[in-house]
Amino acid sequence: MTRRDGPDQALKIVGQSAPRLDAVDKVTGRAVYASDYVVPGMLEARILRSPVPHARIVRVDASRAEALPGVVAVLTAADVSDIDPYYGPAFKDQPLVAIDRVRYQGEPVAAVAAIDAATAEAAVELIDVAYEDLPVVETIDDALADGSARLHGALRTSGHFRDLRALAPIPGTNVCHRYHLRRGDVEEAFASADVVLENVYTFPAVQHCALESHVSIAAWRPDGIEVWSSAQHPFPVRRELAEMFGVPQHAVRVHVPLIGGAFGQKCYTKMEPLAVALARKAGRPVRVALSMAEAFLTLTRHGTRVRIKTGARRDGSVVARKVELWLDTGAYADVGPRVTQKAGYRSIGPYRFAGVEVDASCIYTNKVPAGAFRGYGGPQASWAGESQMTELAHALGMDPVAFRRRNLLGRGDEYQSGDTPIDGDLHGQLDRLEEVRGAPGDLPPDCGRGIAIGFKDGGGTHTVSNSIVRLHADGSATVGSGSVEIGQGARTVMSQIAAEALSLPLHHVRVPEPDTDATPYDQGTSASRSTTLMGYAVWQAALDVRRQLVALAADAFEAPADVIRLADGAAIAGQRRLTYADLIARHYGLAGGELIGSGVFRPGVFSGPLGGSTTFWEAGIGFAEIHVDRDTGEIRVLRYLSTVDVGRAINPALCEGQEEGAAMQGLGHALREELVFERGQLLNGSLIDYAVPTIEALPREFGAILIEHGDGPGPYGAKGVGESGIVAPAPAIAAAVHAATGVWVRDLPMTPERVWRALRGMDQREPGPGG
Repeated sequence: MTRRDGPDQALKIVGQSAPRLDAVDKVTGRAVYASDYVVPGMLEARILRSPVPHARIVRVDASRAEALPGVVAVLTAADVSDIDPYYGPAFKDQPLVAIDRVRYQGEPVAAVAAIDAATAEAAVELIDVAYEDLPVVETIDDALADGSARLHGALRTSGHFRDLRALAPIPGTNVCHRYHLRRGDVEEAFASADVVLENVYTFPAVQHCALESHVSIAAWRPDGIEVWSSAQHPFPVRRELAEMFGVPQHAVRVHVPLIGGAFGQKCYTKMEPLAVALARKAGRPVRVALSMAEAFLTLTRHGTRVRIKTGARRDGSVVARKVELWLDTGAYADVGPRVTQKAGYRSIGPYRFAGVEVDASCIYTNKVPAGAFRGYGGPQASWAGESQMTELAHALGMDPVAFRRRNLLGRGDEYQSGDTPIDGDLHGQLDRLEEVRGAPGDLPPDCGRGIAIGFKDGGGTHTVSNSIVRLHADGSATVGSGSVEIGQGARTVMSQIAAEALSLPLHHVRVPEPDTDATPYDQGTSASRSTTLMGYAVWQAALDVRRQLVALAADAFEAPADVIRLADGAAIAGQRRLTYADLIARHYGLAGGELIGSGVFRPGVFSGPLGGSTTFWEAGIGFAEIHVDRDTGEIRVLRYLSTVDVGRAINPALCEGQEEGAAMQGLGHALREELVFERGQLLNGSLIDYAVPTIEALPREFGAILIEHGDGPGPYGAKGVGESGIVAPAPAIAAAVHAATGVWVRDLPMTPERVWRALRGMDQREPGPGG
């Protein structure tokens, strides 16, 4: 179900739900993913992983594996001493294979390249490794305890991001980064409060569960490195590989075919260095294709503990918020410091506070590394912040919706000094959702309704996108875009943007896959940035070509430029008409040549608490109606609806898919998803044991209301969409559980057992008003 609120759509192609350009190939099986690529002479790789979470490597003996017929190369730490074997987007702390010790169960210790997968698997079993166990640092408390084992010594920054120039590890501890935010006098503000609540909320580590796991194919050649990979950030991967292997960036080429889902799991560098190192030793191309179980041992979302304190006056106005967040980044930082900063920044919420104090810490433990996952710290921060807003409303005797409305920031208000003012209408979104919420008294027993706001800074604060558009001699166009197609419909949207700007039929525009040798630079596909930022660059490049066409037509018609009209691949002036192909042929004097336009998005202001200004604010407000089985504790979501401010929906069906997909993932981590560790061992690292939502979990009424004001910074007023939808479900469902039962649940997931125990542990049950 999609509803669209906004101005009439006067555009011809933009604003229409054009069919996905890759749809037929995907449903017929013709689509080519990284795992489908076969490079001549390619070997298959398998990885030997550590069976223990923390140990010193005493010995690695690969002689029996190397002697196995069909084995071409075995890679160990001894083979990477002549390069820089460490990578990471924040710190260069993660080796491509363990160097002297292992820091989590599942860490690569050695790898084999063989003529086929069966031989590689057999060879891995022949590698002998001796370990000397070290103390296991499993939890945040373990990591922070006096005398705990230190996972890393001095840390080397990667220098990849402007906002991470001020990384703040605490020497001699397992804290790899601290982020602080202060505004006003928080103690004075709390002193003015009539009601103050302080609670602790927990959010466990969870897995991305993309259908396609990580795949990297690498070839090492005299003239450079060539990689085919399921990477969300091909250009940062190119940079990192160049730094590690000591070659210029022009000697590294990264191709990215279609990707079967990512959600942040494939951000930045992952398996590419291991594939390149194996290919270098083997002298032949090598494919590293992980199983789903191995994906569980590659990256997770940060498990998080949040202590939050909020104060309000009796009139319902909030005055102060104090937040402490601890994010478990696992054995290696990955992009954890950025996630930590974002979680801290977003923990304020879209409300007016006179005093704010935030401290966020990124903590090393002996667990699978944690990094980017859809929402990037927002779900963890908002789980605590939005849950406490609902609790505070009840403590004041106010309706949670009215309480939020009283305190919401409005369009043009300042979120934080130096940052972009709020660019959306949160009050209007809340009003729109209230229209579909229903009257509070029309619910059966044990049912409740809840609401929460998913709010985040979108687009990234430090990001660049370049594009070129080539209009060919026949009047068709090719768009150079570095945005990766990970299932969100990026290629279709870029085609729509260019076709609209060029007044071309959609099928006359092509968007090839990213290729760092042929595609202009893009920071990467994340942070809801593609349609807005890369789309802006594509739009500007297409408008550049459009200006050239108008100039050529004005010359051909001997008419002023302002009378030239472009439509359906032709220039028109009065009764005269020339196709784009005619104009190009006339310009070059032959049926050849092309017009080339360029466009760029770059951040223009370097200010704000994170060193840069927010590109746009991404807001989605979620509404949940649920039923609780008091005998079992099971929560069944009956209705879930959300409003999302998209600015302008370039392709409404794709916007709907993004918002609903995000919400479905949010339902998963709200109700059932959790990675379970015991002494550093992952106990449920497979889809057999890890519970992702199935079609049975789909609410009977499920949908999104697209809010369009055409006021975004992207092409035709677009804003990013796809992340705010994952932020609101958990606190909205928790609010509904309280409305139904009087129980406050502060730990995720809200499993039947957890709810059952909460119900039986209540000393006094508040009457459930039903929402």
